[in-house]
Amino acid sequence: MSDIFDVLKLENQLCFPLYACSKEIVKRYKPFLDEIDLTYTQYITMMVMWQQKEINVKTLGEYLYLDSGTLTPVLKKLEAKEYISRHRSKEDERNLIITITDKGEALKNVAVRIPEEMSSCISISSDEAALLHKLLYRILNQVTI
Repeated sequence: MSDIFDVLKLENQLCFPLYACSKEIVKRYKPFLDEIDLTYTQYITMMVMWQQKEINVKTLGEYLYLDSGTLTPVLKKLEAKEYISRHRSKEDERNLIITITDKGEALKNVAVRIPEEMSSCISISSDEAALLHKLLYRILNQVTI
């Protein structure tokens, strides 16, 4: 017979394994990111920058699911490392534009090995990985509407 409090058991929560996996995976990234002197948040920011080259802070935050209060210190540190530059839009001074620098672009050549190194840390098939990716984005899209 089911107890009405079963819904409160940790092992019955979807959120907990998502949280724990995320925390543990980010921990696995740390040695690889230490080699290139980036935090995980700086790394995912640079991933967007390598793809977009130039982007405003609001759109960058939307890509990363981060608010400007979280993103601003990350961007300041990346700018101090000379991986990005920040400047106000000429059309609208309220709009802060982030541009990748040559040094930031060059970092891509070193970082390109990280996804492969990380894949060796997680023993799931490519089909399982694709399914997990699809399911996680489905959930993410539903909870951010």
